[in-house]
Amino acid sequence: MKIGLLLNQGEIVMYVNLKISVRYLSIILMAGLLTLSIIMLPATENKTIAADKRIDGIELPVIMYHSILKDKNLQGKYVVSPDELESDVKYLTEHGYTTVVIKDLTDYVYGGKPLPQKPIMLTFDDGYYNNYTYAFDIMKKYNCKAVISIIGRYTDKFSEKNEENPNYGHLTWNRIREMTSSGFIEIQNHTYNMHETDGGRFGVKKKHSESQEAYKQAITADIMKLESRMTQELGFGSTAFTYPFGALSEGTPQIIKDLGFKASLSCEEKINVITKDAGCLYELGRFIRVNGETSEELFSKMMSRSGQTA
Repeated sequence: MKIGLLLNQGEIVMYVNLKISVRYLSIILMAGLLTLSIIMLPATENKTIAADKRIDGIELPVIMYHSILKDKNLQGKYVVSPDELESDVKYLTEHGYTTVVIKDLTDYVYGGKPLPQKPIMLTFDDGYYNNYTYAFDIMKKYNCKAVISIIGRYTDKFSEKNEENPNYGHLTWNRIREMTSSGFIEIQNHTYNMHETDGGRFGVKKKHSESQEAYKQAITADIMKLESRMTQELGFGSTAFTYPFGALSEGTPQIIKDLGFKASLSCEEKINVITKDAGCLYELGRFIRVNGETSEELFSKMMSRSGQTA
């Protein structure tokens, strides 16, 4: 009987001691967690900042050129000299920029392939023959890449005539094949025959009296005609659409996406931010390069809109 009593008393003592231990253990654990959270607070904040920077994305300036000619009488807003173009490209290489094309952007967004630290894109609109005469050689000389957006009607016209004139001509399919096979030039879609301001339509904008369905059919037929011609002549189509004059209507971006284009180029002057969201590749902004401006002036103006320094 005493043994049993002693055992029962021992159990009571043990039970009381256990309760006390659990209480002190809880206090110790809470104090430890509080201390740990205080110690780790700066690191947590740093990780959040780093995550925010990743979310912000990669800044991508895009420059828009058109025609390249030596004749000073023909130079102006849409015509720069070969020397000005070469000065720009030299400036970029000396300041650590790496030229990219649309494929580099889609490889990053869809395939996870990294972009260079300071990417920049050089684009040439309309597909003038002098892009081959001057720009192509400059790109090869400095190991740089560029995007040329062609107007199908003019490429067909000058290919049929086999006429090559840097002053007024447009690229022929033979020259386009040569440039794309080099790896320095990427060709994109600038409509087959909608780079116009007459006939009641401004580029690919919707006419005032046009139904949405008629509008969609009209621009689809034109844009896909160039896609068909590219496939016939080059063996591949384009991945980006370049808006003539930067003009578009409310429903145009969705039509462009529905046609399968993974990117589009506008004429809005802004620095682009490339993220993993595919939507960032549409209506990419571009800075027009005009005659008479130095490379330093161009890039200083451009970078004033950016978090980078030129």
